[in-house]
Amino acid sequence: MLRLSTPGYSRFVQANSFDVNYGGGEANVAVSLANMGEEAMFISKFPNNDIGDAARNSLRQFGVDTSNILRGGDRLGIYFLETGDSVRPSKVIYDRAHSAFSEAKASEFNFKKMLKGVNWLHITGITPALGKNGQAITLKALKAAKELGITVSFDLNYRAKLWTKEEAQSVMIPYMEYVDYVIGNEEDAEACLGFKNNSDVAKGKINASDYESMLKAMCEKFHFKGAAASLRESHSANDNGWSGVLFTNGKFYQSSHYELRIVDRVGGGDSFAAGLIYGLTHYEDPIDAINFAVANSAIKHTLPGDYNHATKKEVESLMAGNTTGRVQR
Repeated sequence: MLRLSTPGYSRFVQANSFDVNYGGGEANVAVSLANMGEEAMFISKFPNNDIGDAARNSLRQFGVDTSNILRGGDRLGIYFLETGDSVRPSKVIYDRAHSAFSEAKASEFNFKKMLKGVNWLHITGITPALGKNGQAITLKALKAAKELGITVSFDLNYRAKLWTKEEAQSVMIPYMEYVDYVIGNEEDAEACLGFKNNSDVAKGKINASDYESMLKAMCEKFHFKGAAASLRESHSANDNGWSGVLFTNGKFYQSSHYELRIVDRVGGGDSFAAGLIYGLTHYEDPIDAINFAVANSAIKHTLPGDYNHATKKEVESLMAGNTTGRVQR
């Protein structure tokens, strides 16, 4: 997607220009994994024009394989971002109608060919939220991954501005039979799968035990290999507490906790997902996997733009307790 954000902390009504970035759920995950040294590929459809080229090149420059991005359609989806400050929250306005991907047909994607040799597929709930076409493409990709024996992670990523809870559940629940690892916070779990959590995140109050029971119930119902959630304690638009939890193999794991001064929180959840994928495929102990996910995402909160540019070395340094931010010489 094309991201147009107001400069600094200005409001939409104050802006005379926009800062340009590219990003989006699955794309952000691909870039973060590529920065860790993984072979990451992004599948989508971009318009065959200069804006489509710019979006594709934004992925290429960080080592993401773009060979399976289809070209065609009229436009790239856009979202407008107004960054909040203190007690004023950030705002997002979507302009995605008739984008190249939302108009794409499932028949255009040969997933059995595209996913050949792949060992992990990651999808977010934003893709099916775009409409019937996105829902059909998602289901086709999930079925192909299942047939090919590919591990699947699904970030629920509920967006109230794109669809209702009833619409989300009617689509998302049937997807879950194809999913190995599910990712989602308390809002995502309730909106998409009907699982409730009693934590009051709006007041910055989180009870980890509530998440343990929720994630365990999700794993038991849908037979997931694991379920994870990022825990955000919202003290203000600028200051958040940040941690994560993972339920896998019948055990519950809670990560280290960080207090964040936020530069840009967009893409924070995607960096959590990327870190979890990396952690689950590179560490034997699940606590290391969830700690890697949270540390990777914590660093993303300090970076402007959708993409996370944290390196494995930086993430592991943060995991080791180096949180002071002292100049590296």
